[in-house]
Amino acid sequence: MMIHIYYSVAKVPLILNQTGDNSAITWEVQRYDGWYNNLADHDRGAADAALVRLFPAQYTDGVYLPRQEPRLPNPRQISNIAMIGQSGLMSYRNRSVLSVAFGYHVWSEISESRRPGCPPEFMHIKVQKEDPIFGSNSSQPILLQFQRAEWDPSTGKSPNNPRTQVNHVTAWIDGSSIYGSSSSWCDALRTFSKGLLASGSSQDMPRRSSSGYLMWSAPDPSTSPGSQELYEFGNARANENIFTVTEGIIWFRYHNYLASKLHKEHPSWSDEELFQNARKRVIATFQVKQIHRLSAGYQKYVDPGISAEFEAAAVRFGLTLAPPGVYKRYTAQITFVKLLQITVDINPSLQSSQDVDELIMGMASQIAEREDNIIVEDLRDYMYGPLRFSRSDAVALTIQRGRDFGLPSYNQIRESLNMRPLLRKLAELYENDTSRLDLFVGGLLESQEGPGPVFSSIILDQFERIRNADRFWFENIQNGLFTEEEIQAIRNTTFHNVLLDVTSAEEGDIQKNVFFWVNGDPCPQPQPIRASDLHPCTKASSTSYFDNSSKAGFGITVVVLFLFPVVSYIVACVVAHVRTARYKRFQKKVRGSTTDNKPAHETIAPRQVTLAFNKKKVFQTFDKNGSLLSSHSLGSQDHLNVLISNDHQHRALLLKIPKEYDMVMFFEDVGQRSKFLSHLRSELEGGIQNLTVMEMSEKELLRDAVTRVQREMIVETFFKHAFSKVLDIDKSDAGDLSNRTREALQCELTRVEFASVLGLKPDSLFVESMFTLADKDGNGYLSFQEFLDVIVIFMTGTPEEKSKLSFSMHDIKGDGFLSKEEFTSLLRSFIDISGSALSKSQADDGIAAMLQAAGLYNKDCFSWEDFHFLLRGYIFLYGLIPHVSIFINSLNTEAFYFETVVHVFPGMEVLSKKKLARQHPKVYVRPQRERYNRNAVQQCIQQFKRFIENYRRHIICIVIIYGITAGLALERCYYYGLQAHASGIPETSIVGLLVSRGSAAAISFLFPYMLLTVCRNLITMCRETFLNRYIPFDAAIDLHRHMAVTAVVLSVVHSLGHVVNVYIFCISDLNILACLFPRVFSNNGSELPMKWTFWFFKTVPGLTGVLLLLIFAFMYVFASHYFRRISFRGFWITHHLYVLVYVLTVIHGSYALLQEPRFHIFLIPPGLLFLLDKLISLNRNKVEIPVVKAELLPSDVTYLEFKRPQGFVYRSGQWVRIACLALGTDEYHPFTLTSAPHEETLSLHIRAVGPWTSKLREAYTPENLQELGGYPKLYLDGPFGEGHQEWTDYEVSVLVGAGIGVTPFASILKDLVFKSSVKFKFHCKKVYFIWVTRTQRQFEWVSDIIREVEDMDAQELVSVHIYITQLAEKFDLRTTMLYVCERHFQKLWNRSLFTGLRSVTHFGRPPFLAFLSSLQEVHPEVEKIGVFSCGPPGLTKNVEKACQQKNKRDQTHFVHHYENF
Repeated sequence: MMIHIYYSVAKVPLILNQTGDNSAITWEVQRYDGWYNNLADHDRGAADAALVRLFPAQYTDGVYLPRQEPRLPNPRQISNIAMIGQSGLMSYRNRSVLSVAFGYHVWSEISESRRPGCPPEFMHIKVQKEDPIFGSNSSQPILLQFQRAEWDPSTGKSPNNPRTQVNHVTAWIDGSSIYGSSSSWCDALRTFSKGLLASGSSQDMPRRSSSGYLMWSAPDPSTSPGSQELYEFGNARANENIFTVTEGIIWFRYHNYLASKLHKEHPSWSDEELFQNARKRVIATFQVKQIHRLSAGYQKYVDPGISAEFEAAAVRFGLTLAPPGVYKRYTAQITFVKLLQITVDINPSLQSSQDVDELIMGMASQIAEREDNIIVEDLRDYMYGPLRFSRSDAVALTIQRGRDFGLPSYNQIRESLNMRPLLRKLAELYENDTSRLDLFVGGLLESQEGPGPVFSSIILDQFERIRNADRFWFENIQNGLFTEEEIQAIRNTTFHNVLLDVTSAEEGDIQKNVFFWVNGDPCPQPQPIRASDLHPCTKASSTSYFDNSSKAGFGITVVVLFLFPVVSYIVACVVAHVRTARYKRFQKKVRGSTTDNKPAHETIAPRQVTLAFNKKKVFQTFDKNGSLLSSHSLGSQDHLNVLISNDHQHRALLLKIPKEYDMVMFFEDVGQRSKFLSHLRSELEGGIQNLTVMEMSEKELLRDAVTRVQREMIVETFFKHAFSKVLDIDKSDAGDLSNRTREALQCELTRVEFASVLGLKPDSLFVESMFTLADKDGNGYLSFQEFLDVIVIFMTGTPEEKSKLSFSMHDIKGDGFLSKEEFTSLLRSFIDISGSALSKSQADDGIAAMLQAAGLYNKDCFSWEDFHFLLRGYIFLYGLIPHVSIFINSLNTEAFYFETVVHVFPGMEVLSKKKLARQHPKVYVRPQRERYNRNAVQQCIQQFKRFIENYRRHIICIVIIYGITAGLALERCYYYGLQAHASGIPETSIVGLLVSRGSAAAISFLFPYMLLTVCRNLITMCRETFLNRYIPFDAAIDLHRHMAVTAVVLSVVHSLGHVVNVYIFCISDLNILACLFPRVFSNNGSELPMKWTFWFFKTVPGLTGVLLLLIFAFMYVFASHYFRRISFRGFWITHHLYVLVYVLTVIHGSYALLQEPRFHIFLIPPGLLFLLDKLISLNRNKVEIPVVKAELLPSDVTYLEFKRPQGFVYRSGQWVRIACLALGTDEYHPFTLTSAPHEETLSLHIRAVGPWTSKLREAYTPENLQELGGYPKLYLDGPFGEGHQEWTDYEVSVLVGAGIGVTPFASILKDLVFKSSVKFKFHCKKVYFIWVTRTQRQFEWVSDIIREVEDMDAQELVSVHIYITQLAEKFDLRTTMLYVCERHFQKLWNRSLFTGLRSVTHFGRPPFLAFLSSLQEVHPEVEKIGVFSCGPPGLTKNVEKACQQKNKRDQTHFVHHYENF
C-alpha cells in the first residue's frame, strides 16, 4: 500500500541535479506534491493546501454553518425550475465533446475538494413527494445524500477566520492528474524500466488495479489498491466517467510515446533520466493548451491557490456542455454505430485501445450541448450517487456544494465586480430577494455562447494566477527546463498532434482544432443526441449494508458472546464433579475402603471377618484384630431368610434379619458356606420357628440386600415422621416421605441405632435405662409407637412429666423409690452423656456435692419428689427456661437439628483459684438499661450517625474509589458527547460510544488499582503505619470483590456499547469510518464499510475483547464461593489468568481506534507496587523450610511445626501461605499461625476439609514418612497481616472462634500470657475468649493450649468461655441435668466436667447480644472494645449483627474484625 509523503515547510526542495558529463537531468526536478514551487511560501499550490477566497465567506454564523432551508430554497426545486429544458441543442460555437472531456480533465488536474470532511457533517437534500423522478408516497423522507467537504482544521474558528475547504491535489498544472500528487503515488504507476508508466495487457492501455472496488470509487494508489475493473491513473477520480478515463489513457500513452522516443534517441539514459525528460515535456504540452495569452512572466508573490468560487461554481459551467451521450466512430468515414450514456455505472466499452480510439474520434466530431442554463436529464435526474441512494442531481449537488463552501450570492459577486444585478429571475423561489441567488444558478443563467462575465472573470483569474505563480511554467526560461527552441516547439504542439501520436487516427481523420467542429471538418455527427435516443436510465436504488444474513450472523455472535458465563458455569460444574469424585475416592482410599464393581447397593466393602455366636444367640462379626464390627440378636426373631447364590462358585450368602440391615457374606468355597448354614441351624434350633433358605443368582442376591445406607434412610424417615407428629411439623417440611413411609412405620430400632440418634454410646447408662423403659414388649427393639410415646413426653411434656419419665427409667422395681446407689446411677448416666473428662472418683465426689447442697446426702432412698426438687432448684436459680427448636433439612443426612437456646450469660470476671473454690462465677443477665425516649425519626437519625461513625473508613474509601470511577466515566461521556466534534462521534454512534468509552474509562481505573487490594506484603507493612487509622485494611479482600464485580459488570456494559457501535459502523459509509478511525481506514471512495466479522474477529480490539470476555467468564465463575470451595485449584488457575487479562487489556487499548491508549497510564503505579510485592514473595517463598515435628491430631487436624526462617518477624494473629513440596509447588494455601512470636519455631494446625488439606495430612502419615525417609519440606510465604493482629490496640478484646477458626486465637492467647509474664507493657488489659465447639472432643489440642494459658495466666488477663453446641442438640431435660452437673463440678474442682479446664463451659450457642451488653456493664469506662471472630460465615454474621445492634446506641463502641474459612 502506497502512502502520501508530506514534507514540512522547513525542508529543502527535492533537486535531482546530477553532476557529471553524462547526466541528462540538468534542471531542478519539480516535486510531485507541489511543495517548494514558491521558494518564499513553500506550501503555496501544494497538495492539501487550503482554498483561497476571492470574496468574503457567507456562513449563517459567519464561521462555518452553511445557509440552508428555509433561508434559501431547496436545491432540487431550483434544479427542476431553472435548469430544466430540452436536450440536444448544439453549442453556439460548435464546441466538440472532446473539449468538454479535456476541460473536465483540466479541472481534475488542478483541484479536488469533494472528499468528505472529518468529522462527518451532512447536508442531505430533501426531495419533495411530488418530485417527478425521486418523489415517493412513502412516509420515509427521500434524501439526496450530501456530505460536507474536508476543511482546513486551522480555519472555522471565528468570523475573522471562517471555514475554508482543502484542495487535495496541487494547484499547479504539473501533470498531477497523470503522475499523481505524491512521489509514492507516482512510483506506484511506474515500471522503473525505460522511463515508462506501467501498462496492462496491452502496451497502450494502463494497468488495471488488483483488488475490487465499485466503478465510482476513486482508488488512490498512495493509500490503497485499486479495482480489477479500474485503471490506475494519477487522478484519484479518473475512473468516475468516460471523459476522465479517455483523457487519462491519452496522456498515459503520450508519456510512454515520448519515453520510448527518447530511449531510441538516447539509449544510454537511465530510467530516471528518460522518465523525467518525458514527464517535463508532457507537462509543458499540457500547459500550452491552457492559456494562450502572452505570459506576464513569473511572479513569486502571486498565490496560485484554487479559489472557492472557481471550485464550487465557475468551473462547473461545463455541466451545461455535457451531452446525454457520446458517439463512437469506427472508421474515418461517417459511421457512428453506438451510443454511450455519460452517466453509466459500468463502462464495458473501454476495454481495448481500439475502443478508446473510436471514442476519441467520436467525441471530436460530436458537438457539445448549448451554452445555456439547461442541464441534460442524465445529469439532473440520473447522476450516479452513493450506494445508499444510487441516483442524484448534479445541479442540486453543485448548489449545495456552494452553500457548503460559504460562497457569496451571485449578485453580491456581481456588485463586487462592478456589474449590475441580474434580471430578477427565480424571484418566487428566493422570496423576491434575488440578492440571495446562488452563485452557480446565477452564473448559468447569465451564460450566452459561453460563460457569462462572472464565471469568465473567475475562471480567467484562476488560470492567470496559476500560470504567473508557477516557477516551473514551461515558458519561464529561468527555470532551465527548456531552451527557446524547445519552448517554441512546445507552443506549436497541439492536442491534434498528441492524438495522432497516440491513437490509430491518421491525418484527415480528425480536424486540426479538435476542440471545435466547423463545416468542412471530417466526419460530421449524424444528429444531436437526445435523452429519448438512449436507453432509459435505471431508477434510483438503495443498498443495505446490513442485510438479513448479516443480521442473523451478528445476532448469533452476540448471543454466543454473552453465553460465555453459561459455558464457563458448565465447565466449572464438570470440574467440580470431577474434583468431588476424586476427593471421595481419595477419602475411601485413606479410610481403607474400596467400592465393589458389582451392581449391589453396598456401603461396606468385603473384608475378612470372624463369625461367632454367643450364649444369647447374638450373631457377631469381628475383624482380624478381634474388634467387634456388628452384632445381631437372632434369638428373638420369628423367622429368618437366608439367600444363597447358585452361580459364581456358589460363594455368596445373604442373611436377611428382620428389623435390621442385611448381611452379605462371601465364603472361600461352597463347602465353607454349607458348613456355616449347618452351624446356623444348630445354633438357632428351637429358637426360630421358620428358617427359609432360597437360591438365586449372585446379581439378584446383591440387588435384594438391604444395605446399611438403605437402613439409615429408613431410620431417617422413621425419626422424621416421629418428630413431625410430635411437633406438628408439616410433612412437606420433613422431606419426601411417600416412597418409604410404609417401610419406615414398620421399622423397629435397635439399641445401637437408638444410641446413634442420641449421639451416645450403646453401652451408656442413659441409653440402657431409656431403651429399657421404652421397650414395653421387651423384644429388644423400639417400634414406632413405643418411640413416639417416650418422645412425646420429652418434647412436649411438662417438667414434672419429664422428670417422672427420667425417674422411671431407673425405677426398676416400680415402687416409686430409688436407692442411693440407683439414684447415683441416675445422675451418673447424665454425666456419661457428656463423655466427661473426669475420673470416676471425681464424678462420685461431684454427685455427693450436689446431694449435699440439696440436703439429700443423708437419705438412703429417694422419691420422685426429691429428684424433681433437685432439678427445680437449679431451674429457678439459673433462670433455665429451655426452648427447643427443630429444623429439618432434607438435604442433610442428619434429619433433625436441635437447638437449645439457654438464656444464661457468662461471668465477666475470672476469679482466683481460691475464690473459685469457694464461690461460683458471677453470672450476668441481660442488663436493664434506661431506654431513650426518641421518636422513630430521631432513632433513625441516631442509627445513621452511628453507622457513619462505625464505618467511616469504609465509606470514605468506597466514596473515593467509586467517585474516581464515576468521575472518569462521566468525563469521557462529557467529552465524546459534547466536546469531541473533531472526532465525529456525536454525529455517528453517540449512545454506543458514550456507553463504551465511559465504561472503558471506569474499567481503566478499577482493573489496575484492584491489584493494590491483593498486595499482601504492602498491606502488612501499611498496617504498622498511621494509614491503618484511615484505611480499613481488613476489608481489602471484600473491596477486591466489589471492585472486581463492578469491573466485570462494566465490562459487560462496555461490550454492549460496542455491540451498538459495531452495528452503527456496519451501516456507515467508509468515509465516515475513515474519519473515526484514520489509522485503520482510508477513504478511497469505495463507500462500503467492513462487515461485522471484521470488527469482532479481524481487529485487535475485537479479538482481544472476545478473549477478555471469555477469560472474565471463567475467572468470575470459578471465583464464586461454591466453586472456590469445591475446586480451589480451579480458582487458583483461572485467577492466575490475571496476567493475560492485563496484557490483553493493554493490547486492546493500544490499537487506539478512537483515542490514545490510557490504560497503561493507570496500570503503571499499582502495577509497579504489585510487581514489587510479588518479587518480595518470590524472594522468600522458594526457600525450602524443614518440618521439625508433625502430628496427626483428632478431628482430622494436622499439626506442623517447622523451622522459623531467619529474619522472620510476625505478630500474633497473622497468617502465612504454604506449599508442600510433596504435593507440588504451584499451589499455595493460607493458614493462620498458631505459634506465638516469642517461640523459636513456627506451627500450624490444619484441618483436613478439602482435597489439598486431606492430601497434606496423608503426606505426614507414618506410612508415607517411612517411605519418604523424613518430613516433606514446605515453601513459606508471609507473614501477612489481618485484623486479628490488632487485638493489642484495644483495652478490652473479645475473641470468638468456632471450629478450626480458633487457630489465630491460639497464637494470640499464648502471646498475651507470655507478654504478661515478662512484664511487657501493652495496651490490652482484658481478653475474653469464646470458643464455640460442637463437642468438647472436637479440637482437643485447643484444650491443651487453653490449659497452658490458664497455668501461665497469673494476672487473670484471660477469661475463657466454652460453648458446646452438640449437647444442646439433645433433649432439654438432659441439658438441664448436664448444666446442674457442670456447675457442681466447677464449684468443687475448679474445672469443667466436660473439658477438664477451669474455663466456664456452657451448653448451646453464645448469646452474643447479651454478652456484649454485659461487657458494657462490666467495662463502662472503655470507649472501644475490639471484637475478633473467626469461623464459618454464620458465626461471624451473628457477631457482626450483635455489634451493629449495640453500636446503634451512644455507648461503648464495638469494632468487629472477622475472617471466614
